[in-house]
Amino acid sequence: MTTRITYWLEEDGRYLGFLNDWPDHWTQGEDLDDLREQLKDLYRTFSTEEIPGIRKVEELEVA
Repeated sequence: MTTRITYWLEEDGRYLGFLNDWPDHWTQGEDLDDLREQLKDLYRTFSTEEIPGIRKVEELEVA
């Protein structure tokens, strides 16, 4: 299973990123591997729990 992420390197050397399905919720890591682990934790939390205020994105078939 995979999910899409967006990340970037900050001037201080830390990586910031988010899960594309939940772009309002950023996290950070000391390095890229650490960021990926943080994002995996977010994915597990957001995809298994019903959390108030968490916006979700999905495809809607209209035709």
